[in-house]
Amino acid sequence: MNAENSPKRRKNISYAKWGYLFIAPFFISFIIFSLFPLLSTIYYSFFKYYRQGLKIIGPTFIGFENFSNLFRTDLLNYLGNTLIMWIIGFIPQITVALLLAAWFTNQRLHLRGQGFFKTVIYMPNLIMASAFAMLFFALFSDNGPVNGSLQALGILSQPFRFLASVTGTRGLICFMNFLMWFGNTTILLMAAIMGVDPGLYEAAEIDGATSNQMFWRITIPLIRPIMAYVLITSLIGGLQMFDVPQILTNGAGNPDRSATTMIMYLNNHMYSKNYGMAGAVSTVLFLICAILCFLVYFIMSGSNDSVKKERKGGVHK
Repeated sequence: MNAENSPKRRKNISYAKWGYLFIAPFFISFIIFSLFPLLSTIYYSFFKYYRQGLKIIGPTFIGFENFSNLFRTDLLNYLGNTLIMWIIGFIPQITVALLLAAWFTNQRLHLRGQGFFKTVIYMPNLIMASAFAMLFFALFSDNGPVNGSLQALGILSQPFRFLASVTGTRGLICFMNFLMWFGNTTILLMAAIMGVDPGLYEAAEIDGATSNQMFWRITIPLIRPIMAYVLITSLIGGLQMFDVPQILTNGAGNPDRSATTMIMYLNNHMYSKNYGMAGAVSTVLFLICAILCFLVYFIMSGSNDSVKKERKGGVHK
């Protein structure tokens, strides 16, 4: 009797609880360290809650007053600074990364020492941004090695104050972000290109397609999902830009606050213990980031759908 019933009992055993058990640590960590702080930040953005000396004012519910006060400040200027520095740094980053990824994965070139080059281009990503900023602060200071070399070569008659000009400060921040992240982008794009079916390139080569045509007609459309991932993660990181401009400008964002980012502005409110305004800044930044990321995602996914329709149309024809 027991022997007959044992197979039925085994069939009724459910292993779903083990799946829930294994994924529970992630959801518990997410709720404690991400979801709860996010909800509390949004909650306190509707309150007057700050410290004045030793006295704590609030929390007092004031509705959307923090948001209305926020948009009367230079918030949009700081958002513009952040987007400008991200765009200037991202365009050369994605361009150089695409070029290197295409070279490293090109079977015709047979480049040697690829492992060495991959390690070298990825190395800046391992260096702390604070150390990178301190290095550039020393290199490009008024009496630093860069100015000394340019004067010795006769290019400059007097030191150029990189950190006293808007172009120089923003240029250094963009250059540092480019150096730190182009290696990581290159590795991701290389992985995407290596996932493309080699038979497509062979068929295109037989049909007489050039290297440029294969790159733009085959490689780019097929790696568009990874391109979307790179763009979205870079956009999120760009909107959260803080450590490099904070250290390079000593927290002031000078000259004329042209290097002040959204997170630096948020940090000022956190430092002054104005939790209500800090919550409002965080909420606005979250909404801007979410909207831009959704726009990028839908634009990229829409272009993917158009490519698929063109292929199907070509096949039916």
